[in-house]
Parts: sequence; C-alpha cells; structure tokens
Amino acid sequence: MQRRTQLKVQEVRAYGLRGRTPEGGWANELRPEDCVHTIIAVLTEDGIGWGSVFTSEALVKASLEILRPLLIGENALEPERVSEKLHQHTFWLGRGGSITHTISGIDIALWDLLGKACGQPVGRLIGGRYRERVRPYASLLMRQPEQMADELLPVKAQGFRAFKIGWGPFGRKSNAIDEAIVRAAREAVGEESLLMVDAGGSDAYWPGDYKWAIRAAEMLAEYGVYWFEEALHPDALAGYVALRRASRVPITGGEVFTRRQSFAPWLTAGAFDIVQPDVTKCGGLSEQRRIAQMAVDNGVGFIPHGWNTTVGLASDLQIASAFPGTDLVEYLTGSPFIDDLCAAGWKLDADGMLPIPYTPGLGIDLNLDALAEFARADVTELRR
Repeated sequence: MQRRTQLKVQEVRAYGLRGRTPEGGWANELRPEDCVHTIIAVLTEDGIGWGSVFTSEALVKASLEILRPLLIGENALEPERVSEKLHQHTFWLGRGGSITHTISGIDIALWDLLGKACGQPVGRLIGGRYRERVRPYASLLMRQPEQMADELLPVKAQGFRAFKIGWGPFGRKSNAIDEAIVRAAREAVGEESLLMVDAGGSDAYWPGDYKWAIRAAEMLAEYGVYWFEEALHPDALAGYVALRRASRVPITGGEVFTRRQSFAPWLTAGAFDIVQPDVTKCGGLSEQRRIAQMAVDNGVGFIPHGWNTTVGLASDLQIASAFPGTDLVEYLTGSPFIDDLCAAGWKLDADGMLPIPYTPGLGIDLNLDALAEFARADVTELRR
C-alpha cells in the first residue's frame, strides 16, 4: 500500500458571511449585514479543507496577509505542527486576538484535509469515536416572558429535547423578569427537557455582579436548570471560583478565551463545572482537544461553544465523538449559516439526537451556491 506523506498547501481563502447574520442579543446588536463569521478554504492539489472563524472578514483577511507566507507550501497532513508554527511566529502580532482566531479556521481546515487524505472522520484521528450521535441543544435568545413559548414551541416541534435560552433582557431589568422568563421557558419545554440559561456576561458593560449571580443561581435551581452560563464578566476569575462553590446549578463559561494557556488558570482554580471553548476562536481543533483533555484531567466537563457556522458545528460533532463525557453540542437554531451552508443539511433523529458524520474529514460538503450568496464572492475555484 502506497502511503502519502505530503500534501502541500497551495492557497488559503477567506469568505465572510453576511446578509442573514442572526441576532446576537448584544447591547450593540448585530444587523443582518454585519460580518462576524468567516469561512476559510485551504486549497491543495488534491482538494479543499474547510474551516470557520468567529471574526469579521476584514480582520481575517488582514491576518492572512501575515499568516499566508508561513502556511503556503506547508504539509497539510500535519495540522498540529503547522498550527503551532503559525502561533510561534506571531507572538508579537495579535496573539490571542484576530490572528489566533484566524489560525483556528486554518487548523480546522487542515484537520479536514488530513481526515480526507486518511479516509477517516476527524474524530477518529483525534481520539476515537465514543459515540455515533449526540444531543444538540437548541440555542435561542431570551425574549419577554409572554414571548418565550412562541420562541420555544416551534423548535420543540422540530424534535429538539434540550434548550438554551440566553442574553436578551435576562439580568438587565429585574429579578422578577428573570424568573418570569425562566418559568415561561420551563413551562414551554416541559419537565422532561433539558433547559440551560446563558446570562451573556461577555456582553458590553455586563451589570451582573457576584451577589446577583448567587440569587439568580438559587432561582434557576428551583426550575431544574441544567447549567448557568456566563453569569459573570469573563475576567472575573475569583468570582467564578466562589460562584461555582456556592451554586447548586453547574457553572459554565470560557467561550471568549483563546489558546490553552488562557484556560489553564481557570481549570486549575476550579472556576467552571463545564468549560466551553469555541473551536472557531480558541485555536481550532488542535487547541480545543488540548483544552478538553486539560478539563478532563481537572475533573471539569467539556461541552464546546457553537454559536457559529455549519463548519463549526461539524467540528463540534467530531470532537464530541472523541471525548466520552461530551454528550451535548450547541445548535444555533434559525441560522442560515448553519442550516443552508451544509450541502446535505442537518436532521435530528427520532430521539432528538444528531448523527455524527462518519465520512472522511469533518464529514460535510459545503453548499457552494449558499456560500457564494452569503460571501458575495465568486467561488468558481472552489468547484472541484
């Protein structure tokens, strides 16, 4: 059997997604024309690897001007080494920011290429397949209490059995409104469904302090909430440690962090019950799996953050297959950048579970017509 040892990177392209950007619930609210997600295509003589970056197209393209000379000609069959090379040569040029985000997309694409070259799903290459399907939780914005049933019931009808509600008015108006929102959500999804609450503590000028979070956690425990996400400002390490010790509800966070080095103090200090790195920000699959293993070693759960694109979801499914305790993935409902960008689409099974692709690489093909529409770009060179 002839073994391939080289697969050279020929080019890398960025395609910013806009026109149908979902609401984020942010204080500076996203508009449909805003670009916060960018698809990466790494081109080789044998095909294309797909990646995704939680950063605007302008910042990704600027970062690629620095990264491209380090990447072109490299061996796409060695994602961890190549990604580490990119990190090592950019310590002084945006480490932890847009450059690290862009490396995330490149790294995902390299893993996609490696899986395709090996004829194996990425999850098998990064640890093996502990499961063939995983439960997706529908990720929705909070509304006023009287609107929550209208938000949740159509999604429940699609087959989802786990739900996360977040941002919006929660923690920003009054304790009474907070509880009314959660009560309405629990009544809509039923006692049998998982319900998670995301305060959105990474929003600009987040007002919630430790004492608010303690009160909120007690209220959430009464409604059987499965976890309490981003309850405090993302830099409040001591506050998170104290909150986790006091709360009856598991405490989660970490979606804004990048690089494994940033996660280490939080995991060793016991700040989270569950850590949530975003593969499209933290450094890609190479970094995410190191963070996940660090979490396991410290007795912390690992559930990836997934408010991004269909490529991000595919990556999350692959890493969920490779860690025995990762039994949930985030599914941003109603986003064309997830639902329409995947050529085959996504479909829940009768149990509300999402099958994990077993075909080589990330296991998906992109709908290039949708990519051309969202990126407003000529994608002819990608039609191979």
